[in-house]
Amino acid sequence: MSAPLTTSVDLPIAPHPLPAKTFWGRALRHRSFVLGGVLSLLVVASAALSLVWTPWSPYEIDIASKLQPPSAAHWLGTDTFGRDIVSLLLAGARATILVGIIAVSIGLTFGVCLGLIASAKRGWTEEIIMRFSDFTFAFPAVLSAIMLAAVAGPGMLTSIIAIGIFQIPTLIRLTRGSANAIWAREYVLAARASGKGAFRITIEHVLPNILSILIVQATIQFALAILAEAALSYLGLGTQPPQPSWGRMLNDAQTMLFQSPMLAVYPGAAIAIAVLGLNLLGDGLRDLFDPRLARER
Repeated sequence: MSAPLTTSVDLPIAPHPLPAKTFWGRALRHRSFVLGGVLSLLVVASAALSLVWTPWSPYEIDIASKLQPPSAAHWLGTDTFGRDIVSLLLAGARATILVGIIAVSIGLTFGVCLGLIASAKRGWTEEIIMRFSDFTFAFPAVLSAIMLAAVAGPGMLTSIIAIGIFQIPTLIRLTRGSANAIWAREYVLAARASGKGAFRITIEHVLPNILSILIVQATIQFALAILAEAALSYLGLGTQPPQPSWGRMLNDAQTMLFQSPMLAVYPGAAIAIAVLGLNLLGDGLRDLFDPRLARER
């Protein structure tokens, strides 16, 4: 008896779905992360562009061309010294990014290290570190910059040190609190029972598990550093002329608010865009690193 004839039907193959659960797959669908990333990249790209090109020299003074309106030659016009505003904004982004990166790096280096030590050692070590943190809280960036300027004079280095010191106590407290939660986990207790020392547990278990929290906080601290740098430069304690700075541009524009208010609008808008971008980026990273929200998306 012959076997029944069978026919094969080629079914259409469904396209392989994109990995929706990957980090970048979720990130590209997160509006806050995307918008914050675009604004932050815009500021970074402006600072990078100023290293190789600006429409005019940001240091060139041309009194005969002062307070010109926007034109083909000067896209946003000129300031009270005849300098091109676009060139000043690009060069000012460079100074702002530089101060922010170094100051946040100082805060992260000392704050994270001291916070991890306080969490691992406990006892008198933790008490001394936390009292140092409380003492540092009494010196905000402006007050620290005033004291440093009295000793070493105002300048970019003064603002970097002042903002960096201002960052340390916040990061100490955040690192210690996050690390204490990890030290109470079962796998850390198992690591201690197996004979691992405090230093090895901190490097292998504690730090990797709080790294996402530190990354999110770093973006927020970066935004605060930009605001602090602008404030110090506005007060004359930060970046000094002829180096352009958004805070210095605001200081120069305050006497021309009625004659040419746009001189204050342009650097103010640049500061707002940079801070908004970093805050949105931080909010997006916080949501993306949250495992509960990751399961929902």
